[in-house]
Amino acid sequence: MQDRSFIGIKSTGKLRRKLAGVAVAASALTLCAAPMAMAAPGVDHQDINSKKISEARGQAAIDYWTPERMEGAKNADSLVAGKTGSASDVATGKPAKIKGEPASPSLSKGQQNLKGKPTKPASEPTVSHIGKVFFTLGGADYVCSGNAVVSANESTVSTAGHCVNEGPGTFATKWVFVPAYDNGNAPYGTFAATELVAPTEWTSGGDITYDTAFAVVSDQSGVSLTDQVGASGVAFNQPRGEFYTAFGYPAASPFNGQTLESCSGSAIDDPYGQSMSQGISCDMTGGSSGGPWFLGSGSGGYQNSVNSFGYSGVRNTMFGPYWGSVIEQSYQEAQN
Repeated sequence: MQDRSFIGIKSTGKLRRKLAGVAVAASALTLCAAPMAMAAPGVDHQDINSKKISEARGQAAIDYWTPERMEGAKNADSLVAGKTGSASDVATGKPAKIKGEPASPSLSKGQQNLKGKPTKPASEPTVSHIGKVFFTLGGADYVCSGNAVVSANESTVSTAGHCVNEGPGTFATKWVFVPAYDNGNAPYGTFAATELVAPTEWTSGGDITYDTAFAVVSDQSGVSLTDQVGASGVAFNQPRGEFYTAFGYPAASPFNGQTLESCSGSAIDDPYGQSMSQGISCDMTGGSSGGPWFLGSGSGGYQNSVNSFGYSGVRNTMFGPYWGSVIEQSYQEAQN
């Protein structure tokens, strides 16, 4: 079998993954209106694992993430070293699309500079609902990417499974989301997680095919995340081989993690058959893990995957998990 590694991680085998912070190895993987709550076909609560976080710990997380710690956080590539993957067919149900929501016009904010530096132009225009994710695992601080998605609680963020849980292992601590981050500017401030949710296939088995997670975040002064930044629509159980546009904050060379980047292409199946993930043409590196994949062009479509991993033997290609019934149920668990 071929080696996998997430963005920015060098594999010891033939392949290296240039994706968002995970790694996978040879026979193992070295990776690099509101909907009703209802179980997806063939999925039950045992397929989902979650962790609640107190308000006090959430506030402590916000206080912890100073501009200096954000700048010093490292890519999450190492968190997936030695993980295994599955090429078993993922459970699928009825195709579903849930429309997104715009931000409340009256709640637009000016730039909040985290570092006292002037704003620099981004490589891609800042998107209000896409941002950076910061968290701690094993005593180390990490950075990923994430996206606000439509939800009944108006407070749900999508990201990669390895940006929430060791897979298998413990859940992250000090987890926060900074929407529309750009060169040290945080126009909407920092949102702390109140709950982390991921498929058991990831939290108990580290299966890269299910490398997706969702976080519920707290309000700010009684105003929800969605009201402030808007929320993307989501889609599940869609046809394979669609055209996608992916976004993220790659931090490994030649990028610096300070601006939003994107890539796009028609999805292909895993060429080595080591997962049910799909790949698109993309040169983003570590730090972009967890960033959203949208159906079609631009950031206004339905989200249908996240940045997950790459193969060194498949140049400039990023892979993302197929969003079937298990990931759909993880979303339902979080958004309600």
